[in-house]
Amino acid sequence: MTISVLLVDDDPLVRSGLRLMLGAAEDITVVGEAADGSEVPALVAAHRPDVVLMDVRMPGLDGLAATERLRRSDDAPEVMMLTTFQADEQVLRALRAGAAGYVLKDTPPREIVDAVRRVAEGEPVLSAAVTRRLIAQVAGSGRERRGARRRVDALPERERAVALLVGRGKSNAEIAAALHLSVPTVKTHVSRLLTKLDLANRTQIALLVHDAGLLDDARG
Repeated sequence: MTISVLLVDDDPLVRSGLRLMLGAAEDITVVGEAADGSEVPALVAAHRPDVVLMDVRMPGLDGLAATERLRRSDDAPEVMMLTTFQADEQVLRALRAGAAGYVLKDTPPREIVDAVRRVAEGEPVLSAAVTRRLIAQVAGSGRERRGARRRVDALPERERAVALLVGRGKSNAEIAAALHLSVPTVKTHVSRLLTKLDLANRTQIALLVHDAGLLDDARG
């Protein structure tokens, strides 16, 4: 399977570097480039990429607004944010809009390539530590916390356990080992969670667990 990628960054040198980096991987193909978020819808319609690698800050339509618009479509590609800030609060807006995660622009090339593969497979690209650091920056109101807690508590016991481990940033394999399940069974539970909770991806599950105040409960 070849993973098609659309690059969105206002810096042509960054785009060139990413194209060379990703192009060196046999299973990844860069199908297009954009310098502004406003160009994304037309390029997505023309090339149908699997992953959009999106800069956060751009003149014109920035990556946050572009992600929000893009992820409203039912058949939207996965979006991975690019940023120079390790704990940029604005990235949270993109995660809540449905972006799969983010990578830093100075991340080693091998890790960026691996992140693209993971996003294409539906896996988040945030480590457990970075996930907690990001989502802990924005605390919801008491009403929001109660609402999130009700949504999580209404889940069957097994699905709730999976949600808590997703909130810790665990991979499918790690969840399977912790709960003594097979990886395909974990994938099924995650798919059910996304459908029941009306969420776009695993990162939004993690955000919901955080909003519910359950990350401390998930430690162990």
